[in-house]
Amino acid sequence: MEGGTALEGKKTVRAAERALDILLCFTRQPTLSLTEISRMTELNKSTVYRLLATCEEKGFLIRDPDTDKYRLGFRVWELSANLSRTDDMAVLFLQEMERLRDGIDETVSLYVRDGFERVRVQAVESLQAIRRVAPIGSRMPLAVGASSKVLAAFAPPSEQALILGDPTWPESVDQVSYLTQLQEIKKLGYATSIEEREAGTSAVAVPVRNADQEVVAALAISGPVGRLTMERMIEVVPPALEAADRMGKMLKK
Repeated sequence: MEGGTALEGKKTVRAAERALDILLCFTRQPTLSLTEISRMTELNKSTVYRLLATCEEKGFLIRDPDTDKYRLGFRVWELSANLSRTDDMAVLFLQEMERLRDGIDETVSLYVRDGFERVRVQAVESLQAIRRVAPIGSRMPLAVGASSKVLAAFAPPSEQALILGDPTWPESVDQVSYLTQLQEIKKLGYATSIEEREAGTSAVAVPVRNADQEVVAALAISGPVGRLTMERMIEVVPPALEAADRMGKMLKK
């Protein structure tokens, strides 16, 4: 009996993981079919169908009867509404990010570190016709990009060692050169990148510190390389640092 209970518990955890994997598919596209979800999760269609039915019944997904595609349900928005009443940085810093965007007219993003990746938790896009589109929830490696290097540069040495020990570290990025860059970034107080992660895009990032002077996020400005040149990136560093300083002061001690 005890063995059966343990096995049942294990199945429940696996089912929960699969259901969450399905919900996470919607960070990439707003609507998805059963076939698309099956391909993205690498689960068979019968398993996906059962999990979709459960998510739909609980209100986390809605199926369009005309297209047979799914989209996020109202329960997700209920959860996010509760999140907005907390001290979540994505909500807390939004007005300051908009203020920075309006002053420089480029896309402004906020990133936090999660293991070997950085996650975009908030973004305010430029109002210019040609702009950097920044989907919230995107995950990127810590090996490349201005925000990645800021988060790594100001991480404790023990955490830097873990980052460099990432088994998925790209062979194209030399770790010795990377460490040299991190040392320089720590001295300068900001990081830049030109087409490191995405062709045609450049970015500059600064750290956001809490009351204990710990770096909790990276505030980034990104745009097309033709407009956001190295000279322009250096020009926007002071307003970015001022915005990051104001953001840090919003955090509770």
